[in-house]
Amino acid sequence: MSNTPDAIIIGTGVIGTATAYELAKAGWKTLSLDRNRQIGHGSTAGSCAIIRMHYSTFDGTAFAWEGYHYWRDWADYLGLAKDADLATFRETGCVVMKTEANGYLEKHKENSGKLNCPFEDWSAEEVTKRLPIFSLESYTPPKAMKDADFGKSNGRHLRGGVFWPNAGYVTDPALSSQNLADAAKRHGAEFRLGVTVTEILQEGGRVKGVKLDTGEEIHAPVVINVAGPGSSIINRMAGVTGDMTIETRPLRQEVVHVPSPAGFDFEHDGMIVSDSDIACYSRPEHGNNILIGSEDPECDPHYWVDNDIDYDRNFTDQWTVQAMRYAQRVPSLGIPSKTRGVVDLYDASTDWIPIYDKSSLPGFYMACGTSGNQYKNAPIAGKLMASLIDYCENGNDHDADPMKFTLPYLGLETDAGFYSRKRPINRESSFSVLG
Repeated sequence: MSNTPDAIIIGTGVIGTATAYELAKAGWKTLSLDRNRQIGHGSTAGSCAIIRMHYSTFDGTAFAWEGYHYWRDWADYLGLAKDADLATFRETGCVVMKTEANGYLEKHKENSGKLNCPFEDWSAEEVTKRLPIFSLESYTPPKAMKDADFGKSNGRHLRGGVFWPNAGYVTDPALSSQNLADAAKRHGAEFRLGVTVTEILQEGGRVKGVKLDTGEEIHAPVVINVAGPGSSIINRMAGVTGDMTIETRPLRQEVVHVPSPAGFDFEHDGMIVSDSDIACYSRPEHGNNILIGSEDPECDPHYWVDNDIDYDRNFTDQWTVQAMRYAQRVPSLGIPSKTRGVVDLYDASTDWIPIYDKSSLPGFYMACGTSGNQYKNAPIAGKLMASLIDYCENGNDHDADPMKFTLPYLGLETDAGFYSRKRPINRESSFSVLG
């Protein structure tokens, strides 16, 4: 970059590149930095990339329903050449099982109804008609594998589910980050890969830029922390954690890939499923496989790690537990002897709701605590961050007078303070990957 950038963005995951795109479109000279040597190859590459609308909070639902429209109109949103290799959004729909744990989805339906977000109430018969491999025996509460009652039905059956037809998933999440970076480059954004930030520079009570592991200093009046599971380290470098009521930490997670049962084409006839009765979510995966993730039940330990580099990347009993829980719902599943899937990290916040905010250091901003449930919101999160930075850099005090942000597709005015680093812990949250 020939001149000092207006903003340095730490991280080229899907939210980092979306932020670069939105700032570049607004005329900012941005420089994005990443330790990885390929854009989107941090935790974004390991994302399940599920696009869903059901959240326990109204604000979360609104943000997700807004976000859906950018994936639906991905090519138009990016404005790249017609022959560009774009990530694909598969709109499979999502059924969420009704359970006591989720209040039989009454709050979720209320949130969607207020936003005119389509959903359908499905009976148990409708669920098994659409997913004939499913048994709707109930196993709640989820149990650890060492529990003598693991895998035993409680004698009840699920009532059915709620289906959101517009949900789906993106087949290549890393490519979606690369798409956003290419779109940002068309507006002058620059990227440097394979570099590590070792210091957040300060001068005169505000941010001055960053120092790299090479000793090089890059100066800019704005620095944005979008470092995913490394975000807590960057925040500590900047010395901004003192006034934060919401913290972020890297959480190790395993995702299972298993073949669909013989005779059922889950890749084409399956859908996203969220099932708190067995504490698993699932989606189709290429090759007629099923991807299975955990919904973080209380009986399972959390594997917090100290940093986003040194952690065990091997499969453990967590893989086996998730596969066996899913087999409770799909008795014909069959569990292969060879483990396949993903081991990666979430950047998890205290209440599993992200931080999109300024910090106590003027000029230093953060989009943190996003892993696990914010991939879907990347485009609108980028717009929010660009607006927030402009709001604060023009002299407004976002802490005292939170920015009002209008969701473009929905035309809905929201309070960006919902995502504050200083908010009370949100008790409406699921306190899990569900957000």
